[in-house]
Amino acid sequence: MSPENQTSSTDFVLLGLFSSSHISMVFFSSLFIIFILTVTENALLILLIRRDSRLHSPMYFLLSHLSFMNILHVSNIVPKVITNFLSGTRTISSAGCGFQVFLSIIWLGGKCLLLPAMSYDRYVTICHPLHYAMLMNDSVSVLQASGSWLVGTLHSIVHTACVLDFPFCEPRVIDHYFCEIPALLRVSCVDTSHYE
Repeated sequence: MSPENQTSSTDFVLLGLFSSSHISMVFFSSLFIIFILTVTENALLILLIRRDSRLHSPMYFLLSHLSFMNILHVSNIVPKVITNFLSGTRTISSAGCGFQVFLSIIWLGGKCLLLPAMSYDRYVTICHPLHYAMLMNDSVSVLQASGSWLVGTLHSIVHTACVLDFPFCEPRVIDHYFCEIPALLRVSCVDTSHYE
């Protein structure tokens, strides 16, 4: 019996990126190397910003949060892809899928809010250089970063709760390599047009 047929009724089957061919091993190796490079480069950037006192400005503070969100986001998705490939299983529990969706939305939403905050910092730097210290001080950058985390979390709670409330049709096959809202909407048994 194949691993896909051994799922409980609450598990989802992720079709994923890779089959069992030789070329898949090349793609898998590339994905693994890119994952390691992404985590290493973002961690190095955070470390450099923390160690060099000349980089203790609002822009670099926001950049370190963006790097941290990047690390968390890829660490939410890629390890499950690697685990599925190495173990030969392609399943994810309903709770695991919900958790993956929840975390992805937090970090994607947070990044979408951090980027305008960084743009505002550049705007103030260019258009109001004499007022920069007043308009973009440490408390403003902390407020912007914490606001992006908070709004990303609230956004994630709402969307994850709405999507996981839908009933899902058997065999619960997701034609993707991780759980995300559009993929879950496609396997829903009800009309999701109001949500969309």
